[in-house]
Amino acid sequence: MRLAAFDDLFATAVTAVARPEATRLRLELTRDPGVAARAAELAVHESHCCGFFTFTLTATADGLVLDAAVPAARADVLDGLAARAAGGRP
Repeated sequence: MRLAAFDDLFATAVTAVARPEATRLRLELTRDPGVAARAAELAVHESHCCGFFTFTLTATADGLVLDAAVPAARADVLDGLAARAAGGRP
């Protein structure tokens, strides 16, 4: 169920995807309280399920930024998340 929720967030709220490090994924999101709530809820649930994730949600003047970080040994999991988030984006 969470995978579908992530896919929905990626499809409806992600404006840019970046991979500044092999162990960190940065998602720029539409600045909207509803999007912030959805992103925060997903991050909390995913952290409980997979304790190796560290999520940081930041509000900026232009939007929201959701950073996901993992230990180097779990970079492959982040690879999968990054691919889903990028979808049709360059």
